Amino acid sequence: MPLVKAGHIVEDRFVRVLDDAPVPEGAAVVLPAARLLADARELVLRQAPTGVIWPNDRKVAELAPYLDWISLVALVFPNFRDGRAYSQARLLRERYAFRGELRATGQVLRDQLLFLQRAGFDGFEVTKEADAAAFAEAVRRYSVFYQPTGDGRASTLTARRASGAAGAVPSRREYVAG
Repeated sequence: MPLVKAGHIVEDRFVRVLDDAPVPEGAAVVLPAARLLADARELVLRQAPTGVIWPNDRKVAELAPYLDWISLVALVFPNFRDGRAYSQARLLRERYAFRGELRATGQVLRDQLLFLQRAGFDGFEVTKEADAAAFAEAVRRYSVFYQPTGDGRASTLTARRASGAAGAVPSRREYVAG
């Protein structure tokens, strides 16, 4: 499955490990949620990056105690109508300050790319090569946003106010008073 990160199609360095398979030493691995939670004491001692595939029907609060040593959280979109992973992404980025890779997996569609980015995703597993190329190009397309969200980029209003620009947008109070 193609992986898009930072506007480029890249090779996935993480190896998926099934529930009962041994965890390879020295390799970056991504584990199912149940396996990570069951073996957390041993996994925290690993010298290689560890990630988790987190289903959208589990609370991310369960994952919070492990976020300091997890390198990757892959959130699952089981179908295009189920957007719970958007909320999980925002919680991970904003409430739990997760700074590792946040990957969208499952039914990840090109129409959703901008929304995925704005929610805080920075890696995208796509099913088709053509979608991978479209994702890689679209990641670089937009640089200015009006809405504040979980991706860490300032909205235009916040940026204008922070720069103290002469053309800054006045507050509502200034409009009413003027």
